[in-house]
Order: sequence, then structure tokens, then C-alpha cells
Amino acid sequence: MGVVGQDGDMAIQITGDPAADKILDESPFALLAGMMLDQQYPMEHAFRGPAKVTDRFGSFDPAAIASADPEEFAAMAATTPAIHRFPGSMSAKLQELARIVADDYDGDASRLWTEAADGKDLLKRIMALPGFGKQKAQIFVALLAKQRGVTPDGWEQAVGDYALDGFPLGRGRRGSGLPAEGARLQEGQEGGRQDRRSGLTWRLVDGPCTRR
Repeated sequence: MGVVGQDGDMAIQITGDPAADKILDESPFALLAGMMLDQQYPMEHAFRGPAKVTDRFGSFDPAAIASADPEEFAAMAATTPAIHRFPGSMSAKLQELARIVADDYDGDASRLWTEAADGKDLLKRIMALPGFGKQKAQIFVALLAKQRGVTPDGWEQAVGDYALDGFPLGRGRRGSGLPAEGARLQEGQEGGRQDRRSGLTWRLVDGPCTRR
């Protein structure tokens, strides 16, 4: 899922597209939005959503997205290849997420975690966002800790087993592609919690990516 960069953080490698990964790496809002889009859709395609919006809309600025005409923004999101299998509802959620970040955090999504009092508060902040249930919020908090070095007091307790080394930072889906290098989310039947809906499991591993 990433390799260590010069600053010590993990360089994001989720989508299999270096340009799309670069946006996730450089924009906290893009990383947040990619996680929001990771719902009933292959993970790598969900996280390519911010790059698709940037290419077509010209920006991934939260204020610009929030103020866009909803019908025009939805049409852009639905353009093939769409940002999601449900582009209409997810484009609306993306605009809602953008409005929250723009209005409550002055357009800086990283304030969600840099200003959190502790891990419990961070989890609460993420769960309050559109498209984030408890499990997804826990996965995102664990991703921030393991990939971005965001480790407020109590984050391990807040995310539960997702804090463990080798535990999954995503949910398995049939047809999901995986990054080619670095630490990865690997589909397997051991070392991770099984997704009740798909019957599959992702776990964070090192080395060449293989499927079981």
C-alpha cells in the first residue's frame, strides 16, 4: 500500500496509477475522499476518484467542489470512466464531504486529525462524516497511523484489531486489483478478519503481491 518516502511517511501506492497516487499523497482531502468512495466498489478504483475529478473539474479543492452546480458535478462524475458504480449518490456525498471540510476546517482536511484531542476523538470526527461508518472510520484512522504517522494517544484502542501489524486496512472484494510494490493489502484466508459480505479478507503484507 505504500513505500517509505524521504520524509519518513509511507508514499501512498493504492491505485496502481502513479499520477492518481500522487494526488492522494499530496492532498489530505483526496485521501479522505478516496476512502469515502471505497464503498461497494473495488478499492483501487475508488481511490482513483480524486484524480478523475481533478482531471475533469480542474481542481480537487474542497470549496470549489462544494460550490459546484450539483447536476453538472454529478454529470461530470458519471462520465465514463465514472468515479463510482453509483456516481449520482456518491457525487452528492463528495460535495457534502467537501462542504464540511470547507466550512468546518477552512478547507484543510488534515485538521480532522491534527486537531483531534486523542484517538477516540479522531475516530468520532471521522465517523461524523458522510459515508463513514465505524468500521470504515477505524480503517482510515489505522491508515493514517500506519501510512501518515498520525498517532494520537489512544489510537490503537480506537481502531481495535486494525492497529495490529499485518491486520487489514481494507475490505476484500472480488475483482479488486492491488498495488505492485511495497506494503500491500493482500487477499487471504489467514491473518485477517473475514469480511462477512464478500467472504474475503485483506491483510497488510510485504513483498510481491499474490492472490489466494
